[in-house]
Amino acid sequence: MTLGSILHDMWDIFVKFYIGEGLLVTGVGYTLLLSAIAVFFGTILGSLLAVGKMSRIKPLQYIITAFVEIMRGTPALLQLYIAYFIVPMMLTNLNPTPIACVAIGLTLNSAAYVSEIIRSGINAVDKGQTEAARALGLTSRTTMTKVVMPQAVRNILPALGNEFITIIKETSLASNFFVGELMTTYAIIKGVTFNTVPTLIDIGIIYFVMTFTLSKLIGVAERRMKAGA
Repeated sequence: MTLGSILHDMWDIFVKFYIGEGLLVTGVGYTLLLSAIAVFFGTILGSLLAVGKMSRIKPLQYIITAFVEIMRGTPALLQLYIAYFIVPMMLTNLNPTPIACVAIGLTLNSAAYVSEIIRSGINAVDKGQTEAARALGLTSRTTMTKVVMPQAVRNILPALGNEFITIIKETSLASNFFVGELMTTYAIIKGVTFNTVPTLIDIGIIYFVMTFTLSKLIGVAERRMKAGA
């Protein structure tokens, strides 16, 4: 197989399955959907975990720490397999679909990392800011919401953007459950065309375009936050 034939096959696959049948578009849609769900709900859950870990309730701290360390210390694919088999057993009345199980697994994985991002962002704020706010008579809640968090957001948002990029790439693991994202699309196209290398390169280019575009948008947002600081 020559370079010319590979490029020719890449273009043919792109035209037929992206522009023509729209299969690659569907794969991109499912990939972005899974990523958005995981990061959105992972951020909510991760925020709660971060607050719980920073609380003074020791048992809660131990439970959250154990969860975070387990999720960060085990492969994401293993977590997706556990979610795929365990979630239907726990939600028998709802009969969750494979994509819902995978989304839950990715959300829990993202929450563990996001909790540490948020906790680190809050801890990066100068302690003197908190002490000054409390000395002025502000409550702990008001100090957190009005003083600490606005400053912590500048540290948190870029890291959350990087988490989004990571999750986009991790959705490729969902192909093991054939849920329709890009790597599942690759398996379908390969089965139809029996053309492995050009299909893989096409899929790789699409992943790169998504993550590169997102990284540039994150860079723009980060520069604007620094300029407005």
